[in-house]
Amino acid sequence: MAIDKTKVRKKERKNITSGVVHVNATYNNTMVTITDAQGNAISWSSAGGMGFKGSRKSTPYAAQVAAEDAAKKAMEHGMVTVEVLVKGPGSGRESALRSLQTTGFTVTSIKDVTPIPHNGCRPPKRRRV
Repeated sequence: MAIDKTKVRKKERKNITSGVVHVNATYNNTMVTITDAQGNAISWSSAGGMGFKGSRKSTPYAAQVAAEDAAKKAMEHGMVTVEVLVKGPGSGRESALRSLQTTGFTVTSIKDVTPIPHNGCRPPKRRRV
């Protein structure tokens, strides 16, 4: 049998004090990515990645758990202050933001960066239930 030659890289601890939290809240899921000022990802988490499946992914609690997980990973690298960019119409926007503040980050600014079309593509047809 061949010997496995892949080297296991040790996670290096980056000393980054400030960064940007990108919260992408869709109708089906909530993704939280924490980057440095240049945009290099330091940690990320999502509601689906935290074990929520189906309609439970879109709940505010799932977004809260995902944000706390990403925040803990980023705090291991020494992050203290963050600015928050929120995108999307999902239900996890506010709860993700609230959980970031309770984990110990000092939030300097909150920006809504939801893309709004200037009459671009035709939207999908309305659901008739």
